[in-house]
Amino acid sequence: MKIYLYDTETDCIGSGSLSSAFIKTQLDAAAGADVEVHISSVGGSAFDAIAIYDLLKKYPGNVTTYIDALAASAASVVAMAGKKIVMSKYALLMIHKPMVGSGGNADELLKDVQMLNVVQSRLAQIYIDKSGLDGVTVNSLINAVTWMTADQALNLGFVDAIEDYTDTVINSALIKKYTDTAPAVYQRCVNKILNKQNNTNMDNRELIEKTSSVLDKIMNFFKKVVNKHTITDKGTLHHSGELCEGTEVYQDEDMSTPATTDTYTTPEGQQLAIKEGKVEKLSSTETEETGNEEDDMPTEKPKMPKKPAEIQNRLLQVKARLHAQNALLNEAKVALEEAGKRLKQTREEIKNEIKSNFTPEGSKRSAKAKTETQPFFAPQSPLAQNAVRKAVAK
Repeated sequence: MKIYLYDTETDCIGSGSLSSAFIKTQLDAAAGADVEVHISSVGGSAFDAIAIYDLLKKYPGNVTTYIDALAASAASVVAMAGKKIVMSKYALLMIHKPMVGSGGNADELLKDVQMLNVVQSRLAQIYIDKSGLDGVTVNSLINAVTWMTADQALNLGFVDAIEDYTDTVINSALIKKYTDTAPAVYQRCVNKILNKQNNTNMDNRELIEKTSSVLDKIMNFFKKVVNKHTITDKGTLHHSGELCEGTEVYQDEDMSTPATTDTYTTPEGQQLAIKEGKVEKLSSTETEETGNEEDDMPTEKPKMPKKPAEIQNRLLQVKARLHAQNALLNEAKVALEEAGKRLKQTREEIKNEIKSNFTPEGSKRSAKAKTETQPFFAPQSPLAQNAVRKAVAK
């Protein structure tokens, strides 16, 4: 429900549709529903203003007061009753000392002075309760007859928000501003781009979110390229740089889930003590090997380790090697799938992939332009590379 406290030719705060009695009837009709009180008044009766203030404060529903043009004198007191006070960008708020028209002898005039001081103390308390300013500051503003703009009222704490009527600036509007003077052919191209995906009214926040999403994907791509991985008996650990004490290790390629606290064993027998996603300790357990190469077949029956710890470590090594072999098989599977795709390529598709390695004399082109693409199967881990070398040697 909206209540308008707008001055008329005959009425102001305290009379007609701006009196406390009339406001009470409107609040009764609202019956607890949220109320917006719009104010545009030069003021009026201080006592009626306090009464309206009290009615609005006691009202069970949510009350928002709007200073639409002017809230001066007693009208400023009514404005302070809102749970939220919104002031127009172009409005004014004025506070001053209470006044009274009287006559009589010195004793009667002295009583009026005392009464006005008491009234000012009550009005000042309303401003203090709203703004949070101290009494000396508020009374100095009252004594000086202070006119406040919306920005000043907001800074002093008399209002909670400024109502601005400026349209939200959107990207398409900014682009249009700079392309209006461009030749027609350029304007048509810009308009086609803006209307292509019906994103003409996409605001800056949406654009920032989309840009952030793209940047996240780029960063994740570089993480996968730069980051390293170590195969263990409990799966693959991902990390950046070489493994050492204090290195952060993760369970996934995106390096977003820290590795669980546990002890991990690599195919080479190295043990990694991981705690809270970091390498706490690196250790190597010596075991008896019968051959010079880790994958060579033994020529005689190997001697079984005597200590249970050594047996356990040997089992973990075997488990880690199985993980490594599975990883190698997966690499080979992907490579074979890629090879199959290449075999199915048409003559035209292969022709389009041919790149010239000719560099004109004196050219400043980067040497990277002549580099060959990576072979379709290039094992990355040391274990995989050793396996390929042995296979080729045979």
